[in-house]
Amino acid sequence: MSEKTEFSWGPATGVGSMPGGDAREAAKTVTGSFEDFPHLPELPARGPGSDMIGRTLGLLVEMYAHVEPSGWRVSDRPGRDTRRARSLLGEDLDALEEFTQGYEGPLKVQSVGPWTLAAALELRNGEAALSDPGACRDLVGSLAEGLRTHLAEVRHRVPGAEVVLQLDEPSLTAVLRGRIRSASGYRTHRAVDRQHVEATLREVIAGERVVVHSCAADVPFALLRRAGAAAISFDFGLLTERDEESIGEAVEGGTTLFAGVVPATDTALSDPAGSVMGVRMLWRRLGLDPGTLSESVVITPDCGLAGASPAYARAALAHCVRAARSLADNPE
Repeated sequence: MSEKTEFSWGPATGVGSMPGGDAREAAKTVTGSFEDFPHLPELPARGPGSDMIGRTLGLLVEMYAHVEPSGWRVSDRPGRDTRRARSLLGEDLDALEEFTQGYEGPLKVQSVGPWTLAAALELRNGEAALSDPGACRDLVGSLAEGLRTHLAEVRHRVPGAEVVLQLDEPSLTAVLRGRIRSASGYRTHRAVDRQHVEATLREVIAGERVVVHSCAADVPFALLRRAGAAAISFDFGLLTERDEESIGEAVEGGTTLFAGVVPATDTALSDPAGSVMGVRMLWRRLGLDPGTLSESVVITPDCGLAGASPAYARAALAHCVRAARSLADNPE
């Protein structure tokens, strides 16, 4: 599904989270800002169940969790926290459906990916699910099934949409390098084999059109491509020279880049052309055809906007659209 002849991405979109707690206002802002590529807003300010981990746990099939002071922990049955997560997601879907009547085109929804979820979800003993291979297998199977159901509901609510799934994997690099700390904090969980990580992601992606997002450093571009990601979303400001070869290979292989170039927290925004100057310069260094820029790059904030003021969040989304237009109009 990564071939651009099969699918046309919008020029700009958001990462996921927005400030505030009004689902209708968030959906109105997102759909009004991104007429060609809206996304389902996430509103973590509403509390447990609307945070990225709790929201995804609410999607699981025959697995449940509740909130402890240390975070989300596995439960035997669905309780108040699971019900709250599902209810809040229902509110968000209702609002999205209201503001996407008649919409046709790409529409993005977000979920935490399997490895970040395994690093965050606690087992009954307080350790991360990451510490138990059997628990990881159960979690992956439950997540994959829950995501299929979720995507089917989104397609039913917005029948003209070409639904894109974003898997948020900010902890993926730490999982690969053995940097996830144990419950005691005195040791770290061992690194997970890269082939196993790749196979697990492939199982969850399973033919869907997926963009994998990480706003951490050292995104494993090649691994994500092999796992079947059609696009990779990242904080452009964290790229290093050693990332550039991987990016060049990704672009030439048909992978779309979601370049996070607009700051996610309140700051003075540069002119739109300045925001994408680094992307243009990267293209020149890699010797890529400037004419492919608008086909290969989607402009986004560098991370979610939950920590921004409402006024800045609206300005940042509008700025993404203007920056994408600048990139398309002046690729050189």
